[in-house]
Amino acid sequence: MYLVNISIDDVSPHAQSSTKVLDKCYELIDVFPSIKFTLFIPCAYWRTVYGNFSQRLTNTEEPLLLNNFPDFCDEIIKLNPENFEIGFHGYFHGIPKKSNNDEFKYLSYDDATAIIGAMREMAEVTKIPFKNILRPPAWRMSPDSIKACADNGIEILALSPDKYSDGSLDYKGEDKKFKNVVYYNCCPPSKELKFYDKTEIVYHACEWDSNFLNEKLKDDLVKFLDSKKENIKFAFMKDLL
Repeated sequence: MYLVNISIDDVSPHAQSSTKVLDKCYELIDVFPSIKFTLFIPCAYWRTVYGNFSQRLTNTEEPLLLNNFPDFCDEIIKLNPENFEIGFHGYFHGIPKKSNNDEFKYLSYDDATAIIGAMREMAEVTKIPFKNILRPPAWRMSPDSIKACADNGIEILALSPDKYSDGSLDYKGEDKKFKNVVYYNCCPPSKELKFYDKTEIVYHACEWDSNFLNEKLKDDLVKFLDSKKENIKFAFMKDLL
């Protein structure tokens, strides 16, 4: 029996990285009623570095604080908990004026602790039912950030199994000391769909990303899951530990 979780990063109030991706989730639920999604939501998504992804500028002038978007919050709160769980995906997601993706990459223990506290405050204000699950933006995370998570109530880290030769992704072994880590193993199209005993499949809500859960990738996922449907059990993050 294969355990399968589908996670989606960057679900936010951003016009091009929004809850529109949920339409594809609902289509998947129609086919697989027990499918499980983990949505990773940044608390104040803020893209500050100008970039051209598929001819789109994706920066925002101000951080998109979740409490300023009550309709977004209501939509997330009303999701069926049988199919959806919510995890933290950083506060800003990036480093303002420096990077759109590396919020946890260079953090000290104290700074990581402060960000964890800010995320929790946003969860309390918005009433979004965040679980104590964190996926750092772009999977990048300093060893001190991992220590801070362990000491501040983060129960599960969703990380990458990779270690980049340039050092941009290297947990320095600290991930192995954190007891509860789920490593992804599929990220279409860069990492093909393939069944593992514990299959963690990653998609993105951002439309400029090649991993955006669009119609084609959704159809590919349906075919993939259908090929082993008698041997699949859909799972939330804690079940993949």
